[in-house]
Amino acid sequence: MDHKEYRQRKILEIVSKEAVETQRDLVDRLAAAGLHVTQATVSRDISELRLVRVPMGRNHHRYALSPPADQEAVRAELAKLFHSFVHDVDLGENLVVIRTTDGHAVGVAFLIDRLGRDDIVGTLAGQDTIFVVARTTEDGQRILAEFGELLVQ
Repeated sequence: MDHKEYRQRKILEIVSKEAVETQRDLVDRLAAAGLHVTQATVSRDISELRLVRVPMGRNHHRYALSPPADQEAVRAELAKLFHSFVHDVDLGENLVVIRTTDGHAVGVAFLIDRLGRDDIVGTLAGQDTIFVVARTTEDGQRILAEFGELLVQ
């Protein structure tokens, strides 16, 4: 796992478990976990991870995962990302492999996860490659066809 992916996974872990009010707080929590980054880096990560600030009361806010969007909104956003950043989709048994522009695999995988599909067991994203684990070989073939259509839209 590369540094960026590890850092972003750590950010998701932190904001899902703790009330992080500012980017500075997040920089400090990452440093406590052994990840020394700048506030500018954290700002970019927040944007890529689509974190939102939610109210906690008394003029306090905290970062949180984006609320679940309806499936049409997720599909529309996924189609945009496929059009902009995905170069290839391939299949090996029940494993769909997606190749992206360098640095965009995590964002695409995040949206695939947000689809909440029963035929997708999970995703694993690196810097430019995503493994989508389909439940069955047949599911993998269907998913490949669907993602292939997103490439040509």
